[in-house]
Amino acid sequence: MARAFLPAQQAFSPESGLLSHLLANFDGLVYRCLADSNWTMQFLSEGCMGLTGYLPGDFIANATISYEELIHPDDRSRVRDIIFDALRRNERFSLEYRIVRRDGAVRWVWERGTGIRDAHGACFALEGYVQDITQRKAAEDALQEAERRYRSIFENAIEGIFQSTSDKGYLAVNPALARIYGYDSPQQMIDTLRDLDRQLYVDPQRRVDFLQHMNGQGAVINFESQVYQRNGNVIWISENARAVRGPDDAILFFEGSVVDITERKAYEAKIRFQATHDALTGLPNRNLLRDRLEQALLNARRGKHLAAVAFIDLDQFKFVNDSLGHELGDELLKMIAGRLRSCMRAADTVARQGGDEFVIVLGNHKDCKTVEDTIGRVIEAVSRPWMARDLELRITCSVGIAVYPNDGDNAETLLRHADSAMYKAKELGRNNFQYFSADMNQDATERLGTLNALRQALANDEFVLHYQPKINLLTGAVVGAEALVRWRSPARGMVTPNDFIPLAEESGLIIDIGAWVLRTACAQAMAWRQEGHGGRDALMVSVNLSPSQLMRDDIVDVVAGVLAATGLPPRLLELEITETVVMRDIEKSLDKLARLKMLGIRISIDDFGTGHSSLNYLKRLPVDILKIDRSFVNDIATDEDDAAIVKAIISLARILNLDVVAEGVETEAQRRFLMENGCDVGQGYHFSRPLPAAAFASAWLALPGETAGTGRLAPAR
Repeated sequence: MARAFLPAQQAFSPESGLLSHLLANFDGLVYRCLADSNWTMQFLSEGCMGLTGYLPGDFIANATISYEELIHPDDRSRVRDIIFDALRRNERFSLEYRIVRRDGAVRWVWERGTGIRDAHGACFALEGYVQDITQRKAAEDALQEAERRYRSIFENAIEGIFQSTSDKGYLAVNPALARIYGYDSPQQMIDTLRDLDRQLYVDPQRRVDFLQHMNGQGAVINFESQVYQRNGNVIWISENARAVRGPDDAILFFEGSVVDITERKAYEAKIRFQATHDALTGLPNRNLLRDRLEQALLNARRGKHLAAVAFIDLDQFKFVNDSLGHELGDELLKMIAGRLRSCMRAADTVARQGGDEFVIVLGNHKDCKTVEDTIGRVIEAVSRPWMARDLELRITCSVGIAVYPNDGDNAETLLRHADSAMYKAKELGRNNFQYFSADMNQDATERLGTLNALRQALANDEFVLHYQPKINLLTGAVVGAEALVRWRSPARGMVTPNDFIPLAEESGLIIDIGAWVLRTACAQAMAWRQEGHGGRDALMVSVNLSPSQLMRDDIVDVVAGVLAATGLPPRLLELEITETVVMRDIEKSLDKLARLKMLGIRISIDDFGTGHSSLNYLKRLPVDILKIDRSFVNDIATDEDDAAIVKAIISLARILNLDVVAEGVETEAQRRFLMENGCDVGQGYHFSRPLPAAAFASAWLALPGETAGTGRLAPAR
């Protein structure tokens, strides 16, 4: 490669000094060489030393090294091809390649030159210049690496990355964003989405908000919106973006990132729903109920309308739940929830208060007539029959209503008053509704006080048993005694069962009270037996088994444990079970009664005739006694229908080889009718009121060699 060849006659011209000075200060080297296989040098400027580490003389005529050897081995062939190709086309050449310095360092150089031709046009030499571009190449490499890394991040990022304008859609998007929006490629998305306001955002106002943030603040952080995917599906996204501005501070474009937060939003919605809705029925729970009620009251105040709260409690749900199982109980609650929803307007709210209690918020009513119409539909809907395990079952509800503003002006008061009215509906026979009245506050307070006192009664030994004799109607002899619990309250005096047993059933206290009654009655019967009362066979004691007790899985173990603890022979214990409870789950009842019978006790069906027994089931029940309900005994002497029913029950018992007991016998005419029609045993005020244990023994039980008191033959009024 020839370097600045000067004719010999000019070598010592004044201008040559100027030229040498210029070449010495050139950043690189200037050369002239022959166009031969080794690029034999004829001239190199002083910059040769700084660039290559060799003196110019080392290259002249290849004295020490040829320039060809200086070129990096991997680049030599390419360099020669590029130069000779340019020479063939009679063009200047420009190229970049590596050289290996004398010290072994590799440097990048840029060379630019041209061919020197003779009079015939043949190229015989080259001349040009070479500069060190190592730093520039390093900077370019670093830039390329940075670009490569950025491109890798851009192309492979999990989150979407974009550049967009305010009015012309997207300038650039990465594959992740295209996937998020449902497009096959970034270019397809760029070509398709040109009107982001309408094509992308579900709510165009969100695009307006985005642009306002960008224009005012220059950025958005966690900006959440709903957008359409290509197929029309709606997803949630979160954007972080900034505005890129030009020298005049005008916005050139936006750039940022997008993540799909649809799953997170769904999870958040699920959490919010769970926080405000009942997990079983999907109805609003107490938290949302309070909010809906407050809103209904606010609307009622503004519009001067009525707002009503209806408190609904399912009648006897606990027995269904206990007898048929919690799984079926849950299905019942879900079914009831659906029926309640079907009775509501869109503006009304039905919520689950807890357990088997529901609350309805009725807003924007003109008068109580429309409220009553809604509640009437609710009661009818709840009471429709439903099928469970091939059985057609019915359940009813009791409803209490409190109306704004007459019954209260805030949510808490209205709920409390509706609850009080619901209890009144239960007291009046269930399956009805009652409006709140002022005296219910006193009833509710008394009820709460009774419940609190009842919780302490067992611990304070406040219960006592009275015994009512069962009399052989033919001989007048006592054949047994029914144990009846009384509550000897320090504050209320002697409380009869009707005043506390229903509350004990509802609160669950009946389990402990019933167990106490069973233990105490068996212990007393054993004591009478040991004292010799009642003769050789002693006295049979009968105990009422509550529905809650019978439904418990451990009832057989409880009874067996009491018999073992007291020593009472099983044949001297009779358990009275109501007909309705037995028929609630006949298969389960059959199993438990059979296991109880295996203990050796006797079983009586109490209140017979008031339930729905079928002869098919009755003949399968392992029972010993039918007990005629007092409602049929009251008028047997004067009412032909009652007389016929009692005769039929007695005949049925005879067919099934069962004993018959009539309760509620209060007159001699009743006693005589029962005796003449074949009833075995009677009990009632005609013979004796229930008596404390000592008084009962004195009046009705005789020790060996003694005669019982006059009470045995004289009716106690």
